[in-house]
Amino acid sequence: MFKPRPKQREVLAYRQGYLGVAAVPGSGKTATLSYLAATLLAETDLEEGQEILIVTLVNSAVANFARQINEYVKSEGLLPGFGYRVRTLHGLANDIVRQKPTIAGLDEAFLIVDERESNEILAAAVESWMGRWPEAPDDWLAPKYRDKSHYRFYRWGQTLTDTARDFIRRAKDDLLSPEELKERIADQEDRGDELGLARICAEIYEDYERALRYRGAVDFQDLICLALRVLKSDPAYLESLRRKYRSILEDEAQDSSLLQERILRLLAGDKGNWVRVGDPNQAIFETFTTADPKYLRAFIASKGVVGRELPNSGRSTRSIQRLANHLIAWSLQHPHGAIRERIPLSKPFIQPTPAGDPQPNPPDDPAGVVLYPEAYSPTKEAMIVTESCKRWLEDHPDQTAAILVARNTRGSEIVKFLREKRVPYVENLNTTSSTRAVVGSLALILEYLADPKEAKKLAKVYQVARRDQQDDAQAAAAIERVMTGLGRISAVEEYVAPRLSDWLEDSLSADEHAELYAQLTEFRERVGTWLRAAELPVDQLILTVSGDVFRNVGDIATAHMVALYLARLAETHPQMRLPDFAAELRDIAANRRRFTGLGDDEGQFDPDAHKGKVTVTTLHKAKGLEWDRVYLISVNNYDFPSADPNDSFIGEKWYIRDNLNLSAEALAQLAALGSGEAYHEGFASLDARVEYAAERLRLLYVGITRARKALTITWNTGRGDATEATPLLALRTFWEEETRRRESHEPAR
Repeated sequence: MFKPRPKQREVLAYRQGYLGVAAVPGSGKTATLSYLAATLLAETDLEEGQEILIVTLVNSAVANFARQINEYVKSEGLLPGFGYRVRTLHGLANDIVRQKPTIAGLDEAFLIVDERESNEILAAAVESWMGRWPEAPDDWLAPKYRDKSHYRFYRWGQTLTDTARDFIRRAKDDLLSPEELKERIADQEDRGDELGLARICAEIYEDYERALRYRGAVDFQDLICLALRVLKSDPAYLESLRRKYRSILEDEAQDSSLLQERILRLLAGDKGNWVRVGDPNQAIFETFTTADPKYLRAFIASKGVVGRELPNSGRSTRSIQRLANHLIAWSLQHPHGAIRERIPLSKPFIQPTPAGDPQPNPPDDPAGVVLYPEAYSPTKEAMIVTESCKRWLEDHPDQTAAILVARNTRGSEIVKFLREKRVPYVENLNTTSSTRAVVGSLALILEYLADPKEAKKLAKVYQVARRDQQDDAQAAAAIERVMTGLGRISAVEEYVAPRLSDWLEDSLSADEHAELYAQLTEFRERVGTWLRAAELPVDQLILTVSGDVFRNVGDIATAHMVALYLARLAETHPQMRLPDFAAELRDIAANRRRFTGLGDDEGQFDPDAHKGKVTVTTLHKAKGLEWDRVYLISVNNYDFPSADPNDSFIGEKWYIRDNLNLSAEALAQLAALGSGEAYHEGFASLDARVEYAAERLRLLYVGITRARKALTITWNTGRGDATEATPLLALRTFWEEETRRRESHEPAR
């Protein structure tokens, strides 16, 4: 049973109006928001068709919210699965656009391209543009790289793709079409302003949009823009949604963009009920999105909004909390004035849980915090961390550990050392699973089981059953012929469950077609098993089917995640039946619904499932997770720069002239188009250093707060010229002083 802390009770006292909550890592914000949803369900007289809307960032959190809300609802004696809806922001936008596609300017059968397909379309648009303008790299490459084909084509193409992606994302956030941009560029260049990057990106944007229209598709960013258009264009529809959603509860609000915030503000209305919960100090996705923590901070501080805090956390020892709090305090006095003005980290400080709390802080162990001063090479650092991790796991086989890296490439290097030293590990880095193919196969099988007399559906199931042979051209042709025959059966039951007549016996001779006869006999037995299993809960049905269909370990793992997903869906929506589950999988497989909760979704990883092993993962994927011991490595001025003169920046490619960050310069030109102000080359690249340094401070904070009991931080010299990150030096100086005081029994300041 949930036992709220005093600060959580302040949030749970909410009943109406606007509420903004700043929550520290490990403060139980999801549990608090879930319990608030259950409380509102219990105390609000919802009219027919009304719901409480819970909005979160990723699909994996949807299932977690639904599970927790159901538990609390049951404890109140209410029926679970009713009176509320849990959606991602993109899922909510999809719902809105699909209700009013005409207003959004779309066909009713529009598709949604996923990130993979979107990237493929963009890459094709860039390649096409480069073919039309082969001399373009000369304007941007450093002189010594202009005559080298590797840089003129591969490197330039890679950088141009990244730049165009950032430009298109921001242009869509600003609700600007390619046509509008090209007109503005022409007007501004007539006034003497050179906006070459904006012109390039606008032309690529135009090709990208043309390719989407050809497919009858939109991307995820379009969903947000079009949802806003629908809500602003149809006041009656907006009013109906306001009546429908009595309260809106938003989680991870620090990762909302301005456009997403505007959608929720419209849905809530000036006199509506809107709760926003998040931690601005954990906003670490600005590099990949148009989100910014300043929007949540501004909301909490704005007039008419009640501000609350969730400062208590039982996750970490007091020593680890003190280290994280010092990083906040130091950032507020950051030696670089421009970074300080960005407010990279802000209060509240993390506080321990109060006495008697059901989640007390682990016993404090100052010796568990180790900040290495040594300048190791990357190899030496990996060796030291590997050996330390090996010893710790041998002494603590029932606990969890993680090595957190800033980049996937560094994670791969660490894995090699762990393998050599025979240290048990698990990777949570890049993914290679074929989720969509697995989901699509299962959707076809469920569609047949929901309508078992349909011969054409049975034929598709046969194709799924032979999926492992379809790469062989001869086998694929044979499969196609059998599918044609199965699709023409007038009475499917005469094949699947023969009584008076057997289609197989009548159609084939066991002597003349022995191999095919055996295959169709085996297939009939499988289908019979699946039809009997259709009476089981949907997750058990999926497991039964997948055991017969899939052989690849990755496919089997994905199928198990499908089973888990559908089980949760069945729990939250007990009215769903087999056709509904089939439609859900079909939407996922066809990219009509954004879904990243299968296979390798970052939200699915459970550290406690890997006790006795070390997890190697990126800091971005570590968000929301925790381990008993954490190694935070490579904390140098390359991975964690502070905009100092000797710092290096990932956005500034060595082969681009004048240390320009092309993405930053392109976005600055886009901003100039909106403001009408003159653009001056180079200033945006310098400003991007400050923005990146601020985000990296938050990333370091996230890394520190993943540790429960022990934390080790190291740094390396990279290619030989990297230095200790400035914030790590500040933390190490602070901790050395703390240690000296503790050993001399002086009171802490």
